[in-house]
Amino acid sequence: MAAEGSGNRRRARPSAEQAAAYAERAVTQTALFQASAIEDYAIIGDCRTAALVSRTGSIDWLCWPRFDSPACFAALLGTPQNGYWRIAPVEPTTRITRRYLPGTMILETLFETASGSVALIDFMAIERNSVIRIVEGRSGSVPMALDLSLRFAYGSAEPWVTRLNHGSGIRAIAGPDLVLLKSDVKLHGRALTSVAQFTAEPGARTRFCMVYGPSYEPDPKLPDADAELADAEAVWTAWSSRGSYRGTYREAVQRSLMTLKVLSYHPTGGIVAAPTTSLPERFGGARNWDYRYCWLRDATFTLLALIHCGYREEAQAWGAWLRRSVAGSPDQLQTLYGIRGERWVQEWEVPWLSGYQGAKPVRIGNAASTQLQLDVYGELMDALFHETNQGLAPPAKSWDLARTLVLHLERIWDQPDESIWEVRGEARQFTFSKVMAWVAFDRAVRAAETFNLPAPLDRWRALRDRIHALVCEEGFNKGLGSFTQFFGGDVLDASLLLMPLVGFLPADDPRMVSTVAAIGRDLMHNGLIRRYHTSEADDGLTGDEGVFLACSFWYVDNLCLQGRTDEARAMFERLLGLCNDVGLLSEEYDPIARRQLGNFPQAFSHLALINSALNLDTAMGPGTLRSQGGD
Repeated sequence: MAAEGSGNRRRARPSAEQAAAYAERAVTQTALFQASAIEDYAIIGDCRTAALVSRTGSIDWLCWPRFDSPACFAALLGTPQNGYWRIAPVEPTTRITRRYLPGTMILETLFETASGSVALIDFMAIERNSVIRIVEGRSGSVPMALDLSLRFAYGSAEPWVTRLNHGSGIRAIAGPDLVLLKSDVKLHGRALTSVAQFTAEPGARTRFCMVYGPSYEPDPKLPDADAELADAEAVWTAWSSRGSYRGTYREAVQRSLMTLKVLSYHPTGGIVAAPTTSLPERFGGARNWDYRYCWLRDATFTLLALIHCGYREEAQAWGAWLRRSVAGSPDQLQTLYGIRGERWVQEWEVPWLSGYQGAKPVRIGNAASTQLQLDVYGELMDALFHETNQGLAPPAKSWDLARTLVLHLERIWDQPDESIWEVRGEARQFTFSKVMAWVAFDRAVRAAETFNLPAPLDRWRALRDRIHALVCEEGFNKGLGSFTQFFGGDVLDASLLLMPLVGFLPADDPRMVSTVAAIGRDLMHNGLIRRYHTSEADDGLTGDEGVFLACSFWYVDNLCLQGRTDEARAMFERLLGLCNDVGLLSEEYDPIARRQLGNFPQAFSHLALINSALNLDTAMGPGTLRSQGGD
């Protein structure tokens, strides 16, 4: 950060000349730095934003004060110059182990060295806009080092730094952003960073409290680290103890539920797909997207996972977010929204960030928000139906909105679209999109029949039957013995695994049995499922990608619904083995390199894990419930 007593007037978004200068300096730094493996990160958060902490004690990603705010630590997608905060032993470590304190999102990293052992405890205080790091000596005397480089505006803005008027610490400001850091040890400025050295002694704690606030308001109060630790542990333990799942996979399900909770934005109930942007789906590739938004695609999976595990309050908040976000003209329905329901999520590329381990571009925003994806109508109607059927909302609460959406879908269901996978190539008659159009009309009919709601039932029933017949005729390739990605095609697609899960066909229907078998033969790679072959499907993008973890869980669900429970359980347990040491999953996986890929941690993967565990452990899991239309 800027040297104490000096200033920096860099704008929040640099000019072209400044961006070029950052890029040139980033090239130099890249030779000396590489972000940790994706699976070597853990998440801490406060249900407003989240940070990623590496095994080596470095916070390399944090957007403040919201998930979708510009990052102030962005080394994950660039170099140390783009911001990081590392606390670690000075001497080499002989062993590093990590865990979350039981039932919490409080991360403990234990470093062992020749001189002794020391724990680094990381968490975000509830309702405080703060990151707290506590170094606790366990044995011996361990020399420690702190290196802090704050860089606002996605790693581009060096702040003006001054010392706090009382105690040890600093005040950093750049434009609208302010960060205060209170430290138990004195900090020094060196090469535009703040540094400290100290020794961890057995039983002693060294505390660091960082808090964010708007620069134009009075400075925020600095929290008490020990009190906040006790409070955070109590809050998280109380929340996790509410869970009702007591099945075989309790530990993995509980960790996944807490991951969903930490990815939620408490003021609105929205849940982001991931806290990161542009972690690549192939190392060095360009399939890099911003996932710090909320997808309608996740609606029913989220609702059922929360309901089945005893978190009805969170399910209600998610349902309320859905209704607020989609309210308005039905022809403006989007595939994704901001965490408060924002619709303007314009996509742009960050020229001064070199990308995760060199994978460019780094994207902010997501152009998929403007695509036509017909599947979201079915997803939304399914979620609204289950919300009502489970008693989370009265039948009439959202019926006017739902009916308006379905009336609009009557006019557009037969159009080509960009599919659940948000392809950037040619719009097509995607089979799964039409399946979900069927779901929309099916759930609308069921809702009207079940709750005696006004609707043109004869017309909707006829259209539901027409779409079903069309999918079975145009979407099924008799030569392959399988449904295909789009009408008249010969490309397989793992989204077809959802057909029995949404009730379009029974899992034991011969066409579904043969489709699942075909996907297992063609899309399975080292025992895991791809979305599709990128070399065969024109998705408008270059390069390949890893296997898609949610699709692999959907394959488990199909095996389970077909009664092949032993196979389903074996594959599920293989998938559990892909979680990192603290139980987290990204979006994709490279089975050859044995590395996680894509944004991390990924809500869709953890939702799929929860639902598969429930399907394996309960007679009426989400797969069965959804496949029967909620009956």
